[in-house]
Amino acid sequence: MQAMKHQMTRLLIAALAISSMLLPAQAEGVRPGWRAAPPPGVTITDSRPRHALALQANAYVSPVYLRQVVPYATTERSGTLVVDTRQHFLYFVLGDGRALRYGIGVARDGFEWNGTHRITRKAEWPSWTPPAEMRRRQPGLPLRMEGGPDNPLGARALYIGSTLYRIHGTTEPWSIGQNVSSGCIRMTNADVIDLYGRVQLNTKVVVLS
Repeated sequence: MQAMKHQMTRLLIAALAISSMLLPAQAEGVRPGWRAAPPPGVTITDSRPRHALALQANAYVSPVYLRQVVPYATTERSGTLVVDTRQHFLYFVLGDGRALRYGIGVARDGFEWNGTHRITRKAEWPSWTPPAEMRRRQPGLPLRMEGGPDNPLGARALYIGSTLYRIHGTTEPWSIGQNVSSGCIRMTNADVIDLYGRVQLNTKVVVLS
């Protein structure tokens, strides 16, 4: 009986050793929705998050793009959204010479646009239907993708007028501050959730180029 207990103990220790080697590899492999490997300097947690969004939140975003209240002189009314694509900032105008500033990712070369529109729809965990033009450029894209942490539109989406463009979250938070999209405005999921709660339907959106 004593020998059997020793044998079971040895088997348990071996099993624990194997699992400790496997878990980090499994955690590293869980990168839902990420279409490219993180750049150098981005650390992915080895611990198991409660959901995929928690894993994405560990990616690094430059401090300059962190959400903050800043001085902002404008003639736009409070509540207006001003998107500065050159500087990679979105401003939620507060009034009294201040705005809440968010870091964003914007359109890459050839996909830039500008104009004044309104927010015509809001969605939590939006589904994604890639336009036909995008599917022709990237044949591997799905016809439609349900909303969730793996969805490239992220946690929230604000639809801009009658355009195909949205202000939305992202599964690639390290892309904030870059020209990366096909025209949409990207934010971290934490920031787009914050903005979503502040913005009403019919809010004015001014996109500068």
